[in-house]
Amino acid sequence: MNNAHAISAFLALGQETRLNVFRLIVQRGEEGLTPSQIIEKLGIPNATLSFHLKDLLNADLLLVERQSRNLLYRPNAAQVQKLSEFLLDNCCGGKPCIPSQTLKKAKTK
Repeated sequence: MNNAHAISAFLALGQETRLNVFRLIVQRGEEGLTPSQIIEKLGIPNATLSFHLKDLLNADLLLVERQSRNLLYRPNAAQVQKLSEFLLDNCCGGKPCIPSQTLKKAKTK
């Protein structure tokens, strides 16, 4: 992943409604969600949702598949993984990172 692709993804996720839509779709995973299911869960108007889904698709964060009359949106797991790897590239200056369990314990104290 290069900077331009990462910036595109961050811009798409940098808006609250799009972030909420993306997180909801990621939670559903491979099962995916239709626009009507997203509208039902988040209460977003149809036209607004279409706009946000288009931005997430353009950033390559979602995949869409037509199933009869419905569109099914799923996370683009490969792209999300690349974005994560891009963020963590050269993490901690080459030193081992703090284990996640240690971080969780520190946050709860």
